[in-house]
Amino acid sequence: MSQDVSFVADAMKQAVPYVKTTGIEFEEVSAGRVVVSLPDQPALHNHIGGPHAAVMFGLGESASGAVVMAAFSAHLGKATPLAVRADISYKKIAMGVLRAEAVLGRSADEVLAELESGTRPEFPVTITITNAEGVTTGEMTVVWTLKPAR
Repeated sequence: MSQDVSFVADAMKQAVPYVKTTGIEFEEVSAGRVVVSLPDQPALHNHIGGPHAAVMFGLGESASGAVVMAAFSAHLGKATPLAVRADISYKKIAMGVLRAEAVLGRSADEVLAELESGTRPEFPVTITITNAEGVTTGEMTVVWTLKPAR
């Protein structure tokens, strides 16, 4: 039986003001994969008329946070998810609407087993950022941890 994660889009918009402020939309949400999109907004443009690099980073990081929330929501009483580090590569000039796909890099069960054993787990989320034509404009990895509740 799969976990119901339909709450994630609304929860992200409430818990993370950046998501609501930038207009990030949730296209697909599952416990292992999230797809979000960002409408083209002149207020978020850079000097060449496309989404600013910081906006691309924010879109990818938001997608990664949503997949972490979806994967571990049932365990948030035991641990707090925190981003540890991130890496982004800008592949092509981004213009127009952007889409980010975030995929959990380790199984949630494996991460939770580490947490239960007393180890503070780290796990990657990989993100691919594409334009409206499906061209990859950025690739990103965010490493997350689950900090045990005290």
